[in-house]
This record gives sequence, structure tokens and C-alpha cells, in this order.
Amino acid sequence: MAALVTVGEFSRLTHLSVKTLHHYHEIGLLAPASVDPSSGYRRYGTGQVDTALLIRRLRELRMPLPEVRDLVETSDGARREETLRAHLERMEQELAHTRDVVTSLREMLTPGQPDLDVDYRFIPAFRAYGVRDRVERAQIGPWCERTFARLGAIGAEHGIFATSGATYGDDFFAEDTGEVVAFLPVAPDQEPADGVELIDLPGGFFAIGVHAGSLTDFDRTYGALGSHVAEHCEVAPGPIRELYVVSPGDVDDPVDYRTEICWPIQRIPAPKG
Repeated sequence: MAALVTVGEFSRLTHLSVKTLHHYHEIGLLAPASVDPSSGYRRYGTGQVDTALLIRRLRELRMPLPEVRDLVETSDGARREETLRAHLERMEQELAHTRDVVTSLREMLTPGQPDLDVDYRFIPAFRAYGVRDRVERAQIGPWCERTFARLGAIGAEHGIFATSGATYGDDFFAEDTGEVVAFLPVAPDQEPADGVELIDLPGGFFAIGVHAGSLTDFDRTYGALGSHVAEHCEVAPGPIRELYVVSPGDVDDPVDYRTEICWPIQRIPAPKG
């Protein structure tokens, strides 16, 4: 037989603090079975214990409160399963990212790391299908996933199989929001296509470093290449380019990713001595 208990007793039953229970009541996630209109005292039913423990488990998994509410309130088993599955997949991705960061940190603290090999190259001007947008740095991953999927589909439709890339304006690095132009090289006489624009990228000299593997260490490659350019080259105006030689759309294992970071320079430096 279900019984009513005070909020303090319910706190002991569920290991949820009184403060947390009050908050869940205020946001409509877990309302008490009754509230005394004169004193405001809350009472919970013992039949609510399982729901409270479910909420506690979900919050331990860092599920956002709106998703917790949807999962608790729905009677659709398939919807519950899908919500939980999607959240667990996000947690697995976060765990994999944490492992990558730990591995990177250990490598940074290990002496004798190899220097970055820097190549110099003149890249002629070329035409491309492009998608131009102002992007927040925190959203660059999802933006690239959507945008390059669009460029890839258009390229496949027109029989174009070229190395795609993107340019990043200075504001993207300095202000965490800036212009990003994703591009797919095409023939000079390529016809326009819906959903993209035809753009002309200027030619120029570049110092190029290859980032291999997971994007967790991307900043280290940027740091090494930028330092080399500052020490040995004259920087040219213009955005940094990235060429996605082997991208997430090509392989499943991040260890196989290959990205060329192209830093604009005035000319190829003469070797010293």
C-alpha cells in the first residue's frame, strides 16, 4: 500500500536532496503528491520512488533536464529507448574525446617529440563550389558535417571528385566567430548548382603542414606551423586554408585523417647558408 511521506523522508528514500526535490517541483519534473495549501508542506507518495530514482540515474548520466522530462513523462517505449540511446551515444563520444585529450596531454609532456615537417607550395587560382557563412568556433564541427555533406552530394551528382577544403578568416580565431568558406574545386567552366555558389580562390604561396590523425591535436599542428612561419617566412594577407586530403567522410577511423594546413606567405623563403 502506497503511503505519503514528508519531503525530508522522501529525500532519504531517494538520495535526492530537499533542495533538488524543490527544484524538480518548480520546473514540473517531479511534483509532490500533495501540497498543504496553508503551510506549503510537500508530501510525496512512496509510489513516486521509482520515478525519482530514474531521474537520479539519468542526471548522473548528465542527461539535460528537458530530455529527462520527456523520457519520464512519455509512455511511448520506443521514444524512451531512442532518447536514452541518443544520449548514451553522446556520452560515448565525450568519453572518446576525453581519452584523446589525455593521450595528447601525455604526448605533450613527453620530451623529444618530432618537429613538424613544413612544405612550401604555390597553389594556382582555381574555381570552386562554395558555401560561405559566419560560424562560431564551438559550432564548427556540426557546420562542417552539414556543409561538406551538401558539397559531397553536389559533387557526386556532377561527377566531381576533388579534395575539398575551407578557408578561415582571422575573426574565426580572434573572436571565436568568423567567416568560413567551405569549397570543392571544379572546372573553370563549371555550371552553377543549387545550394552553393561559384567562387574563385586566388593563387598564392603557402607554408603547409600535415596534421595526421584525430582532430584533438589540431591546435598543436597549428601552433607548430604558425611558429615556423613566424620564424622563417613573411606572412601574406588572406585566410588560412585547410585541405581535407583524408576526411571523416572518407574513412571511419580518425587515426587515418589527413589535413593539410596552408598558411599564406609572401614567397618561398631562401634556405639559409
